[in-house]
Amino acid sequence: MSRTFGVTRRRATAAALTVAVLAPLAAACGSDDDSSAAAGKTTVKVLAAASLTDVFAKAADAYHKEHPDVTVKFSFAGSQQLAAQVNQDFPADALVTADTRTMDGLHGKTGEPQTIAKNRLVIATADGNPKHITGLKDLASTNKLKVVLAAPAVPVGRYSKKVLDRQHIKVQPLSQEQDVRGVLSKVELGEADAGIVYATDAMTAPDKVDAVQVPDEQNAIAEYPAATLKVSQHAKEADAFVKWLGGAQAQKILRDAGFQKP
Repeated sequence: MSRTFGVTRRRATAAALTVAVLAPLAAACGSDDDSSAAAGKTTVKVLAAASLTDVFAKAADAYHKEHPDVTVKFSFAGSQQLAAQVNQDFPADALVTADTRTMDGLHGKTGEPQTIAKNRLVIATADGNPKHITGLKDLASTNKLKVVLAAPAVPVGRYSKKVLDRQHIKVQPLSQEQDVRGVLSKVELGEADAGIVYATDAMTAPDKVDAVQVPDEQNAIAEYPAATLKVSQHAKEADAFVKWLGGAQAQKILRDAGFQKP
């Protein structure tokens, strides 16, 4: 082997080792957040109650048009699941729950919450209401209906239990779902005759379910607080989005989707 070839080979080997060492660092530096920051853009990650799925998709589009350098991405689940993520310091920037109880339980993990909307319960039935359900009393286990509810740990499940208990109605649910969309889905698919959901959830499937109204004196009102998270890496942008949710544009979007004023 010539001396020239040996030097060239050693240089090639050294270069390969350098690339091998730097490649993981380059990959780490090329994460979505870093590349967004380099481009002057920020992604705000929001943990949000499942009942906000449809309306927040519209809100995110509206917000991005007004703030083109900010993209809002959501992770939807039952509020109790969101709380578990926050307690584990899941990397996110803001939180919106379907009840104040869950938010209050996260004291020290969030900024000051503000209520952005309210909601109420309805009974979701199959399209056309073939079982002729007229009110809560029809959900009693003695009536042989297949009823699905959210689990008691879920805000809508807790609200449902409250209104049923207040009317002394005992229901043996076919299943207890982990979020309100699970309840709605069972009714949509014909796996249940009825389920208690938020009014806004029933509105998302007008061709698949009917909504039987629950009178005000029997109903429960859900409040939706929003707050920034202490672990946020984009606190300024997250705070701006939370404040925007309480403003006129976001409030109109929420009203149009059936949510009530905070």
